[in-house]
Amino acid sequence: MAHQHSSKPRLSLGSYEKDIRYARDISYEEDIRLLLAPRLAYFEAVARHEHVTRAAHELSVPQSTLSRAMVRLEADLGVALFARRGRSVSLTPAGRTFLSTVERALTEVERAADSVRADADPASGRITFGFLHTLGSETVPGLIRAFRADHPKVRFQLVQNYGEAMIKRLRAGELDLCLTSPVPDAPDLVARRLDEQRLRLVVPDDHRLVGRRRVRLAEAADETFVTLEPGYGLRRITDDLCAEAGFTPRIAFEGEEAETLRGLVAAGLGVALLPPPAVARPGVVELAVTAPRAVREIGVAWLDGQQDTAPVAAFKQFLLARRGRLLPE
Repeated sequence: MAHQHSSKPRLSLGSYEKDIRYARDISYEEDIRLLLAPRLAYFEAVARHEHVTRAAHELSVPQSTLSRAMVRLEADLGVALFARRGRSVSLTPAGRTFLSTVERALTEVERAADSVRADADPASGRITFGFLHTLGSETVPGLIRAFRADHPKVRFQLVQNYGEAMIKRLRAGELDLCLTSPVPDAPDLVARRLDEQRLRLVVPDDHRLVGRRRVRLAEAADETFVTLEPGYGLRRITDDLCAEAGFTPRIAFEGEEAETLRGLVAAGLGVALLPPPAVARPGVVELAVTAPRAVREIGVAWLDGQQDTAPVAAFKQFLLARRGRLLPE
């Protein structure tokens, strides 16, 4: 889509940027607005003091710099913002209209700066963490509880979803890191294997295989399966294991949550390949699968090249240190 030219005057800083060299010694703490939006901050200060010299003193910039900046701002906007009487000024009607919006804008800039700085604070920052539905009942609560023993004020924004959706959000910058399965292998991601989880063949408690306890997956070739929807990592693993066992599963239902599948198995709708439950479910029996080796790898992933805040870096190291003991026994 082609850009249309506007008849409105374009805002161009030109040599103005050179003028702010005098303001570079002003600390981040003193006025974040001045660092992020100097021309608007200049205008707001002059309008508030109605005096160029007093505003220049507050901003720690030369009076000539401030005067030139206001002249250029008016020229770029094509309107007079100030009525001048020597070094004293008063706002024109256009200046008053402009000031009300500028004050709101600077307030929002300051609020945004405070927010991102708070999120990066080593002691009380925020971690945006994604994880699989099947890790939500025990694994993730246990991890957060253990991490917060040493970082009690760190805040978590949690996102529970299936693997492909989390990887998409990771790439969009909406997650700092995520626990997922299978462990992704992509050039734009960094992924580390942390643990593996055995999968069970879940059958109704009156099923013909109940007395076995251990089965080969090929023995379920004639069964109807209930599975997660395509796009879920566990669905891909189920399809791959069945293919390795020599059959394509007949699917009776595709769902979004493992415990729903267990309930449908108990109702006799089919069998399922699932990780162990947090709490034993009545009406089903969980059978160990001896062949093929039925496991899923759990790993942590993050965007390659992403700069971590202090709390994210600490949590990442915490997860990596739990390699081989991520999952509850």
